[in-house]
Amino acid sequence: MTDRNRPTTTDELLALRAEHPKLRERDFCSQYGVSEAQLVAAQCGSNAWRVPAHPDELIPQLEGMGEVMALTRNDACVHEKDGVYDNYRPGDHAAMVLSEHIDLRIFPSKWCHAFMLEKPLDDGVRRSIQVFDEAGDAVHKVFLRDGSKLAAWEALRKQQLEPPTGLLETLERSMPEPARGDVAKRDRLLEQWAGLTDTHQFLTLISRLKMNRLGAYRMAGEPFARALSESSVDELLQALSASSLPVMIFVGNRGCIQIHSGPIHQLKRMGPWQNVLDPGFNLHLRLDQIAEVWAVEKPTRRGPALSVEAFDGAGQLIVQVFGTGEVDSTERKAWHRTVGKLPTAEPSLAKFVGSKFVGSGSSARHEVVQKG
Repeated sequence: MTDRNRPTTTDELLALRAEHPKLRERDFCSQYGVSEAQLVAAQCGSNAWRVPAHPDELIPQLEGMGEVMALTRNDACVHEKDGVYDNYRPGDHAAMVLSEHIDLRIFPSKWCHAFMLEKPLDDGVRRSIQVFDEAGDAVHKVFLRDGSKLAAWEALRKQQLEPPTGLLETLERSMPEPARGDVAKRDRLLEQWAGLTDTHQFLTLISRLKMNRLGAYRMAGEPFARALSESSVDELLQALSASSLPVMIFVGNRGCIQIHSGPIHQLKRMGPWQNVLDPGFNLHLRLDQIAEVWAVEKPTRRGPALSVEAFDGAGQLIVQVFGTGEVDSTERKAWHRTVGKLPTAEPSLAKFVGSKFVGSGSSARHEVVQKG
């Protein structure tokens, strides 16, 4: 939709939405050039209420709602987990929820707008709390279940803030960062990678070298990073479903990472979506959005941590899957065998990061080329 045709007032936005009631919210917003936060904010005064967005204020309110469904997503994957919010651990840069079933890593600077929403449905009302970043993109949502505690819902609604006047003001969405690396630093990368003692040290390492995750994987190559075929994520899910092997599945965006720990069981393919449909945990993955997959090994004090990580065509992380259990446990050994059976990708052409080369595939990673 052109800027000239994009709705510029709340009334225009609501009227346009009324003309397309069957479009999913996310699809409607993409089609008509508004943010999802603006669509929800436009409903303030009827079935939406603005509430404090900072997790230090919001998460303690969620703890009183009992069992709910937590949802975190990116463009290619949706992660849904039933449970109770508990054991909140605040932090200026990163906060956490570490309850039995809901496991979150939260980045408070991206929790900019939050709303309560009551959406009428044929069989009742769907209640949700929705959190958005500065661009109006959803970072986390909470959906009440039949057994959730409405007294806590009403208590949060009493803390509502003044609604926005007119369309909610949001900032321009930042562009995704492509793979970033520098062939001149490859030896330093490999040396320092080999010296890791904890997986959390990896992001500090690549930041210090002015690389990002995908750039470092392409740069390093084997034995630390093995490029897998694009079909390997689906093959992995099928193998996990057949074996009931427990794993950790991470899905995130700029504001939140949500984690499932345990086995997966029921898979159901629907068009481009591969779906995990288990009690208490659903995952919806767009297989056609997967552009690169890597099996990544990071040294730790307790032995190597092995993950399978999928990226989209813009270089954005879609999903990560890690093994569980102690190094010599049956589960950890089975995880390494499962990943070892996944097909390696065919060597591809060299890929560029600005004027810096980053190799893709083992045949490309030692060649130095110029931007052209």
